[in-house]
Amino acid sequence: MQLTLTQLESLLRTLEAGGASEFEYEDDKIRLKIALPRGVVAQAPVVRTALGVPGAVVETKSSPAAAADPALVAVTSPFVGTFYRAASPESANFVEIGSPVKKGQTLCIVEAMKLMNEIECEHAGSVVEILVENGKSVEYGQKLFMIRKAP
Repeated sequence: MQLTLTQLESLLRTLEAGGASEFEYEDDKIRLKIALPRGVVAQAPVVRTALGVPGAVVETKSSPAAAADPALVAVTSPFVGTFYRAASPESANFVEIGSPVKKGQTLCIVEAMKLMNEIECEHAGSVVEILVENGKSVEYGQKLFMIRKAP
């Protein structure tokens, strides 16, 4: 299946008009996931290609209120890889929403080229938002967490 930009834009308009918040399609050649948060001012979608999976994943940017709050900082992925919230499937997650964090504390692991890389928090504060699902591919510079810095 080949999806043109015009077809993608038409699909987004149709989903928005119908009030859908999520749409997901997958076959042997393409994977498409669209998430449209409700109650947030609509913004231009960001299109990303999932690592190792032909197709596109469409996500929307963070809310404008989050961007305006200087106490909120984003923790981003330093490279392309796979995001893990815990050291192993049997282990507890490193952090949850609302968890207090210290500077240097491990937030997650990003696996890249069979190496497990711990991503550490650069600020003391608390976790406000976790932006990636466990086991999903992440891109260089993609936001992983939103942290509210401690005063």
